[in-house]
Amino acid sequence: MGIDSSQSRVGKQSVEMYLVGGAVRDKLLGLPVKDRDWVVVGATVEDMLEMGFQPVPGVFPVFIHPQTGEEYALARRETKTGPGYHGFSVETGPDVTLEQDLARRDLTINAMAEDERGTIIDPFGGRKDLQRRLLRHVTPAFAEDPVRLLRIARFSARFSSLGFHVAHETHGVMKEMAAAGELAHLQGQRIWQEMARALMEAQPWRFFQVLHACGALGRLFPVLASALPDSPGDENPEEDGEPIAVLKRAVTGKASLALRFVCIMQYAVDAGHPASQLTAWLAVEKKTATLFENWLLARPLLLDLPKGNARAYRQYLQRFRHCLPQLGQLAQICMPHLAEQLSPLLEQARAAMLSVDVAELQEQGLQGRFLGEELRRRQEQAIASVLRGSGEN
Repeated sequence: MGIDSSQSRVGKQSVEMYLVGGAVRDKLLGLPVKDRDWVVVGATVEDMLEMGFQPVPGVFPVFIHPQTGEEYALARRETKTGPGYHGFSVETGPDVTLEQDLARRDLTINAMAEDERGTIIDPFGGRKDLQRRLLRHVTPAFAEDPVRLLRIARFSARFSSLGFHVAHETHGVMKEMAAAGELAHLQGQRIWQEMARALMEAQPWRFFQVLHACGALGRLFPVLASALPDSPGDENPEEDGEPIAVLKRAVTGKASLALRFVCIMQYAVDAGHPASQLTAWLAVEKKTATLFENWLLARPLLLDLPKGNARAYRQYLQRFRHCLPQLGQLAQICMPHLAEQLSPLLEQARAAMLSVDVAELQEQGLQGRFLGEELRRRQEQAIASVLRGSGEN
């Protein structure tokens, strides 16, 4: 289906507008098109304003279509001027061609355009790479932006289930990028943006496997990299390593983003890389950071509970009372055999603990420290009854 001319021509007959990037790729793959991005060739900022487009505040000349609300960007060229993903100068203008704009994109499958007649413009062989299921870089300029390492890993997470894999020559470029130290210029927040999207894809473990294979994961998360095998276990899942196996169970269980983050990143911390340092660097939201730290505290306690007593159960339930459902989910994903034994017992112990009536104790004249001590004693007594009934004690 061609582009609606009412969206591609607002007034300037000399201006050409093309659907680009993911919308073209997903249409050719037969996937739902969620977002449509456009490139405008032959126009200036003044032309766009004259045609009624609304500018988007930011570095690049991007505009909002007055009727559709979709984003239209002026075609641009980029030149590397310094280290990192901010080290670029950008040039726009009526003389910038569509091919020059497409050349600055990361992968060939993202460097296609469609004109208003439905004709595909494909100067870098993206359509052929779709057929071959290849994730291949467009030009050597791929190596100039370290974010592209994260993006190709994210696209692996999205499209591996369709048979896509990183092209051999692209993998070589990625290894060179990781070794060159460009990753040191990445901000943690930018890493988290790509990781968060990857974690909700069909095969999020591929994000970490692809980064590990080229040496990038060791630069970003050395502790996690040390926990993974040198080669992914696609053909033999038993060789995945525990972190990947846990993340796969999280996907099977349709876990939330926060839970998936905890499932994989629990293997990225140690004494030299504490959880608080990691979450602050990545700038994850406070709720996710708190859940992460609570899980790291709860994990060893859960492992000890089978040989624990009523006091240990009460202390666990009291300490983590605000996040027990999430910790229960994490236990089922990360330690399923233990959770099968503990989960029903913890729920029964919690119900027994809550059955102790504080008001009744107050009516008996107990207050202050004496009330607290008697409440704890009766709660532990109720939990001990549950444990005896289950044969735990």
